[in-house]
Amino acid sequence: MGYPVLLAFRYLGSKKRDFVSVGTAFAMLGVALGVAALAIVMSVTGGFQEQFREKVLGVNAHVIVLKYSIEFRNYREVMERVKDVPGVKAVAPFVINPMMVTHGDRTATGVLLKGVDPEQMPKVLDLPKHIVEGSLEGLRRADAKPPERRDDPFRPRDGKPPAKGSVFGQMNDLDAGLPAPTEAPAPVQSAPAPDAPVGAVTPDGGYLSQLPTDDDLPDSIDPDPCKSPEQIKSLPGVVIGRSLSKRLDAKLGDCLQITSPTIGVAFGASGARPPVAKRFRVIAIFEAGFDQYDSKLVYTDLYEAQAFYEQGDSVTGVEMRVDDIERAAAIAKQVTAILDDGVYHTMDWRELNHGLFTALLIQQIVMSVVLTLIIVIAAFTVIATLIMVVLDKRKEIALLKALGARDAAILRVFLYQGGIIGFVGTALGLGLGYAACKALLAYGFPLDPKVYFISKLPVNVRPTEFLITGAVAIVICLIATIFPALHAARLRPSDGLRAE
Repeated sequence: MGYPVLLAFRYLGSKKRDFVSVGTAFAMLGVALGVAALAIVMSVTGGFQEQFREKVLGVNAHVIVLKYSIEFRNYREVMERVKDVPGVKAVAPFVINPMMVTHGDRTATGVLLKGVDPEQMPKVLDLPKHIVEGSLEGLRRADAKPPERRDDPFRPRDGKPPAKGSVFGQMNDLDAGLPAPTEAPAPVQSAPAPDAPVGAVTPDGGYLSQLPTDDDLPDSIDPDPCKSPEQIKSLPGVVIGRSLSKRLDAKLGDCLQITSPTIGVAFGASGARPPVAKRFRVIAIFEAGFDQYDSKLVYTDLYEAQAFYEQGDSVTGVEMRVDDIERAAAIAKQVTAILDDGVYHTMDWRELNHGLFTALLIQQIVMSVVLTLIIVIAAFTVIATLIMVVLDKRKEIALLKALGARDAAILRVFLYQGGIIGFVGTALGLGLGYAACKALLAYGFPLDPKVYFISKLPVNVRPTEFLITGAVAIVICLIATIFPALHAARLRPSDGLRAE
């Protein structure tokens, strides 16, 4: 390197002109602040991506198989076909539906009740790791079994065909080519039951009397199992999130009522079906750290979740855990090829949360580009500093050229000087950014979980991102030194000595 390096270090500070050394210090400081800001933002945005991925995969599977049908009754066959796919570690069925949860006077709507297999679920989901109170023991009762499918009104009941006079009997007659009766038989007046009430129906006090304000029925007519500790112990288990438990003021051992919503009108053999309400016992509370899950997800036994609807032993889908989450998309394609049926739809974890992770990636790219402008602005400070040095050292440059220094040597002097400014500023910036990230991790900067879905600011310090940030900063600083260095290299000795 020779004397260009010595001159570069000498020109960083000047004993004659203080403003040159001050300008160099400000140039280094500008680069350091830009690098630190970029490193911190990349660590924080990377932390958001990692946290969201961890929370999403903590309570969700890596790959799921859905069916374009109301019923998915052959899920056991599908599980057998996909469990041997290379990369698949475990397979489990699940049922998920929106419900309403009630505890005392408090109600939570829009809650998703997910029915899982207690034996297979821990192999697929990380839910047991997030349980902070209680355990999964008792999630499935000893006598539990898949619910039976309710009678289809278009099929024979108890092995007997529908009555000739019924609507469905007429449909069967038409199918058999028999003439359908034109008139329905007269309704048969059945005799009253022996214990049926008799007497006048006029209320006490006449028809102008006031009805009671509360409609609570006595326990003899409508017994409440939630009032009896012994009956509560026999209720099926349920696992709720920390946020939901606070919202409902529910603790371990409390009795919850889960009600299916009335979406549209469904008709069966006996007419319109009312919402189904079942009571459960809280056996565990989980905290995934993602408020969207802690307040909206409820887990129970697969058989109990199936009982809310009339499909019997049918599920929503089949979920899988893979050995490498980065290969989840490729494994999903293999599963699709194995099933080879248009009624199945396979999705990986990225596709399930495409909007979330795409937004995070775009946010990281945009913020990185914007903050890189800070380094570009600092590069202009480097340019200004080097130009001032060139103007201040014109006589020395002229003497060096008069003594035989080549243009390339003069060019290297200022390239080295700009490189030193960039290297020192980048090193200081990376150190400052690393210290700030560690401080944020130690302090745990709080966030509103209702807005950001997580309670603390996530920071993920990755060496790769720090190295990329440092390399970009040094390259920008070297590019910024080209113009002042070329100006100094083209300076003629007569131009530097003319004033003398």
